Order: sequence, then structure tokens, then C-alpha cells
Amino acid sequence: MTRTKICGLTTVDDVAAAVNAGADAVGFVVDVPVDTPREISAARAASLVAEVPPLVTTVLVTMPSSPRDAIDLARRVGADAVQVHNDMTDGDLAYLASKVDARVIKTVSAARPTDARQYDDVADALLVDSTDAAGAGGTGRTHDWTVTADLARTLSSPVLLAGGLTPENVAEVVETVGPYAVDVATGVEASGGRKDHDAVARFVENATRRPQRIEP
Repeated sequence: MTRTKICGLTTVDDVAAAVNAGADAVGFVVDVPVDTPREISAARAASLVAEVPPLVTTVLVTMPSSPRDAIDLARRVGADAVQVHNDMTDGDLAYLASKVDARVIKTVSAARPTDARQYDDVADALLVDSTDAAGAGGTGRTHDWTVTADLARTLSSPVLLAGGLTPENVAEVVETVGPYAVDVATGVEASGGRKDHDAVARFVENATRRPQRIEP
């Protein structure tokens, strides 16, 4: 079954809504060089991570200027995984992975999906996203899901899919791509940085529901 990640959480109430909806992972955006209402401080992220119950994965989402910055941030936030959005080399990513007590997710642009191959032996998972010119996600734009589906079949790492996902289209994405997980931020927001709790619940339900079997 496809897993779900609700990203860009900024409040205790939104974290609780994601957890109660059955999300497998929750994401916190920290230290990114772009203007986004979903960015919070490292201290705030650490306090929200502490609110997440066992068996729900916490993810630090960041665009570090260096592997050492990412290592320091990961240690301060204490999340279960670090999701990196930038052009970090595979060697730098391997160094990061060796120094943190967390899984490492590498984001690649949907415009250059084959870049994923250089990180396939290093990352714990790969996230294909509709990124902006700076490499940041949260654009709300979709991309060609069939290209991601073809790519996923050639990779050994689990593939996560993001970019323009909503409660209305996520079931189609799951059926088309069959990703390990789907990741949403803007598609379930009531306003910038605040989640629509009903949309969160519908997203998780539609992403994880099993198709109806039609008996002959």
C-alpha cells in the first residue's frame, strides 16, 4: 500500500490532524533560502517532532548550504529522516548519511528525473518533485507522472512522488505510478502554512484506499 507524507506542518494542531488521518510521515521545513510560509525554526521543528507519536516518521526538509550544516541541523531537530533539496553531490550525500542518525531522502527535479540514478546507491529514498528554479518544492505544480513511473522501475531505492498532488488527483497518481509514498504540502492547505484538516483526511484516504474488486 502506498504511504503518505503530509509536509510543511507548522502547528501542533496540524500535526495532530495528519497523525489522526493516518499519515505515515510528517514533514517540517527548516533553513531554506526561499520565501515560504511553511518554514519554521529549528527549535520549533524540534518541539513539533516531540509531539509526534511512535510509528509515525518525522522528516526534516531542508536546503543546506553544506553537508556539515545539514548534519548540525539534523542533530538539533532530531527527526527520523532528512530530506535534502539542493544539488548536493552523491559524495556529499553519502557523507551526510554517515554522520546522522536518520534516514536520508534526496529530492530530484521532475524536469531532470534521471538525476535520481546518481543517488540511487546512497539515498534511503528518492523524492521526485516539481521544483522551482531554486530547487525548492511546494510549487503546487504537477508533472508527467508516467515519466516518474518509468524511472521508478529502474531504481532500487523507494520512490516518493510530490508536486501538485491533491485529494482529488492522488488516487490517479497512485494507480499510474505506484510510488512507495506520496507527499503533499500546498494541496491540503487552507492558507499558506496552515492545513485544511478535512483535505488532509481525504488525501490520506484517497491515497491508501484499495480499488474495488468487481466480481464476474
